Amino acid sequence: MKARSIKYLTGEGIKNVWVNRLMSIASVGVLMACMVLIGIAVIIGQNVNRAMVGLEKQNVVMVYFNDYNSVMYPIDFDADDEMIDPSTITDDMYVVHNDEEGKAVAEKIEKLDNIAEVEYFTKEEDMQRFEDKKISNITDDVNFCSCGAKVTLKDLSRFDETIEGIEKVEGVYHISSSDETAEIISAIKDGLGTAGIWIIAILLIISLVIVCNTIRVTMYNRKLEISIMKAVGATDAFVRLPFVVEGILLGLISAILSEVVVYFCYRVMLETFIPSIMGATMPVSFASAALPIFGLFVAIGVVSGVIGSVIMISKYLRREGSEFKAYN
Repeated sequence: MKARSIKYLTGEGIKNVWVNRLMSIASVGVLMACMVLIGIAVIIGQNVNRAMVGLEKQNVVMVYFNDYNSVMYPIDFDADDEMIDPSTITDDMYVVHNDEEGKAVAEKIEKLDNIAEVEYFTKEEDMQRFEDKKISNITDDVNFCSCGAKVTLKDLSRFDETIEGIEKVEGVYHISSSDETAEIISAIKDGLGTAGIWIIAILLIISLVIVCNTIRVTMYNRKLEISIMKAVGATDAFVRLPFVVEGILLGLISAILSEVVVYFCYRVMLETFIPSIMGATMPVSFASAALPIFGLFVAIGVVSGVIGSVIMISKYLRREGSEFKAYN
């Protein structure tokens, strides 16, 4: 196809948008509604995901090591139990004898898969967490805590297998964790991901239907013109191009306007409920999300415009072609 023909047909497609402006406005409005919903879903999803990451970091696994205190004051120690005689405890009864050996155990844990961060703590540092906790038969001068490490996981969906790996490390005595919290966080992330995919898929289908209907109206308005072009030998591509251009233009207009609407909607959300979702975590800035969202809008608009116009005009041309054959 010659460049002059392409220029002419492109101009015809742009003109179609103005000639059928009422239908074009309606189509842009519906496309905008779909895109705005998708944009809001995406940006809220980014904020929720960031909040989940912050919550994951707060869900620290406390790993206690097998040191002297773990033998002297075992985890199942009860106030009514008889105290162990310190003189009966020997060095071979525990693994960690000093901070150097404790840090070595922490380093082994850090090398495991799915470990994000390991922070070693001494028994004195851990004791401060229990400064308000009183246990009978143990005076305030006695430190009953063990040394250990605060461990943060990368992926909470792999919580159980990671805990099993930590338990196998020599020198680990006890692990204190909230596996229920880990399961809830993992379930929320998976649920949001699945819901987001379904929402976007449904809205994409709606966008495609809207573009198809718009192209159908334009097509029937130009039915006589199309028939004349086909009668004088115009190719399907020649007839189809203006409608493709019209569909793409409607999509691009919708994308630009939707980006503006999403910006103002997000400003309102930042002043209302987004801070309550994020807690202490900083919300996602619109500047960082603007380009990906606009790219998504353009992709939706262009794909919907191309597919919608091609589907409708192809169906029409097939039907008209059969009518021409029957007539001839």
